[in-house]
Amino acid sequence: MEFQKRYDEHGRVAVLVSHGFGAGWSTWADDSEAEAMLFDSRVVDAVLAGQDVHEIESLVESLGYESYLGGADGLRVYWIEPGTRFTVEDYDGNESLRTFDDLCYVA
Repeated sequence: MEFQKRYDEHGRVAVLVSHGFGAGWSTWADDSEAEAMLFDSRVVDAVLAGQDVHEIESLVESLGYESYLGGADGLRVYWIEPGTRFTVEDYDGNESLRTFDDLCYVA
């Protein structure tokens, strides 16, 4: 899947995360589309423009994505520094972004 990332004026990259229970966004995506669902600048622009869930779903379908789109309703854009290692965790469809610096391991 071809896509471009969106960067802000500070050089940070946009990451799409879906909040709210029910369905995730990138975490519920097909493996071949998961990275694009995280970063696609066209979807980021739609979320930043305040488009409603139906407009976002229509856009994503028109781009050729075949993943489940139930998480479109809770999409939010996060800005992170390029090269930041992160994961998107899913709990019952509610996604959260965690950087590896945020993780606390106990041995």
